[in-house]
Amino acid sequence: MKSKFIAPIVIILFITAVLAKSSLFILHEGRQAIITEFGKPVGEPKTEAGLHFKKPFVQEVRYVDKRILSWDGLPNQIPTKDKKFIKVDTTARYRIIDALKFIQTVRNKSGAKARLDTILDSATRNIISSHNLVESVRNTNAIIDKIKKEKAEIAEKIKNGENYVEEGVTGEIEKIYTGREQLSQLIVEKADQELRAFGIELIDVQLRRISYEQSVEKKVYERMISERQRIAQKIRSIGSGEKAKIEGRLQRDLRRIQSEAYRKAQKIRGEGDAKAAAIYSKAFNKGPKFYEFIKSMEVYQSSLKDKTNFIISSDSEFLKHLKGR
Repeated sequence: MKSKFIAPIVIILFITAVLAKSSLFILHEGRQAIITEFGKPVGEPKTEAGLHFKKPFVQEVRYVDKRILSWDGLPNQIPTKDKKFIKVDTTARYRIIDALKFIQTVRNKSGAKARLDTILDSATRNIISSHNLVESVRNTNAIIDKIKKEKAEIAEKIKNGENYVEEGVTGEIEKIYTGREQLSQLIVEKADQELRAFGIELIDVQLRRISYEQSVEKKVYERMISERQRIAQKIRSIGSGEKAKIEGRLQRDLRRIQSEAYRKAQKIRGEGDAKAAAIYSKAFNKGPKFYEFIKSMEVYQSSLKDKTNFIISSDSEFLKHLKGR
């Protein structure tokens, strides 16, 4: 009897499980769902996470991401308003705000990416090409304010007679009126209007990388090298001037020291000669003949060296002290 009841219960449980599996689905956080019946969307999108119902066998569930998604574009070469060719690499964030419209128009992420590629590339090209290059590079005019401050400091140094080297940016700096962030916002506003037709909301667009076209980039590097060389030459020139000043001061101080030493030496020598003359005079006054004899001996000592030949007469006064007189 029991076996007669077990078989129907198992069949009922099996059918119930199949029906439950076919009619129930779980919607996770970060996803939304569209229920389709024979391929046609029915009802409103399911956006709340949890357990949901559908008709078994005849209805299917299409899941759509509800999170913020990213898009990366390919670098494009774009001419700016001032005829500068640059490569622009962009990235963006978006989310699907209307799952039904999204399914009906682009169907999936691949279709959405194709639309984003077309719309964002076009919007980026239009915005960039309608502004000068500087607008895509800078956000503020802070560099102009910095240069004005540096010029004021340089003027003060020149006034005080100091040397200076202008190592910063030289030349005329173009003023910006829009800026890089504002250009990104303009791209968002232009592209978002078109993307909403596909159930997509564009959150933001960033100009991830901007670089010169290769031929222009080479000229920019050459100009940068030339500028650095100019600054280096100016530093060398200032260094040479300082070297000349230091060497001039050194020579002047050396001549002053030598002159002072010579003056003192001459003064001491004069004082010594004066004392010697006084002593000689005193000695001469006390013994003139002895003084004459001593001075003659000194002359003999300095003049009569070894192998020295003299041709003089025998009655010469020079040798009178050697003749025994």
